[in-house]
Amino acid sequence: MKKLILLAALAGLVGLYVFFDVGQYINLAYLKAQQDNLNQFYVEHRLLMVAGYMALYVLMAALSLPGAAIMTLAGGAIFGLGVGLVAVSFASSIGATLAFLVARFLLRDSVEKRFPKQLASINAGVEREGAFYLFTLRLVPIFPFFIINLLMGLTAIRVWTYYWVSQVGMLAATAVYVNAGTQIAQIESLQGIASPTLLLSFALLGIFPLLAKRIVGFLKKRANAPA
Repeated sequence: MKKLILLAALAGLVGLYVFFDVGQYINLAYLKAQQDNLNQFYVEHRLLMVAGYMALYVLMAALSLPGAAIMTLAGGAIFGLGVGLVAVSFASSIGATLAFLVARFLLRDSVEKRFPKQLASINAGVEREGAFYLFTLRLVPIFPFFIINLLMGLTAIRVWTYYWVSQVGMLAATAVYVNAGTQIAQIESLQGIASPTLLLSFALLGIFPLLAKRIVGFLKKRANAPA
C-alpha cells in the first residue's frame, strides 16, 4: 500500500509538471529572455528566490526530470558563482538522494528476490569500496545523473554515505557549469560569445571529463600503492 501511495504521488507530480508545461521555462532561450526580470526579483527577494530555485531543482532531480544542466547554468546566471555553487550543490545532492531513496523503496526488494546472487556480489563490492566507486561515477560524468541514482538505490550503500559522496563528487562539475552560467548571463552581443572568460568556461566543460579521469586514476594508484 505504501508503495502504491508513493507511486501515485510521484505520478501526480510528474503529471502536474507536464500539465503546466514547466519544461518550456527550463531552456537557455527563456533564461536569457527573462534574465533582467529574474535578476530584479532576486535583488528584491533574495531568500525567496534561492529557496524557490532550490525547491524546484530538488523536485526535478528527485523525479529524474530532464533539465538539470540548464538549471545549473541558470543558478550561475541568476545568483553568481558563490551563491549559485552552494544552491546547486545542495539542491542536486538532496534531489539525487531522494531519487536514490525512491529507487531503493520501490525496487530493491523485488530486484533482490529475482537476482539474489548478483545483488549479493554487487553489495559485497559496495561494502569494500562503495564510496570510492560512487565518487568515481560522480566525478566522471559517464552515466546519466538519474541512472546512477537508480542503480545505487538497489545496493546496500548507506544513505548518509550516498549523500556526502555525491555532493563532494559532483562539486567540481557543478562549479564548472555554474561558472559557465555566470558567463552566459553576461552575453549582450555576438562579440560577447568570443570573450576570453566565456571561451575558458566552455573549454573547462569540454576538458573536465578528461581531467576527472586522470584524477581518478591518480587516486587509484595512491590507494593501491604499497605502504
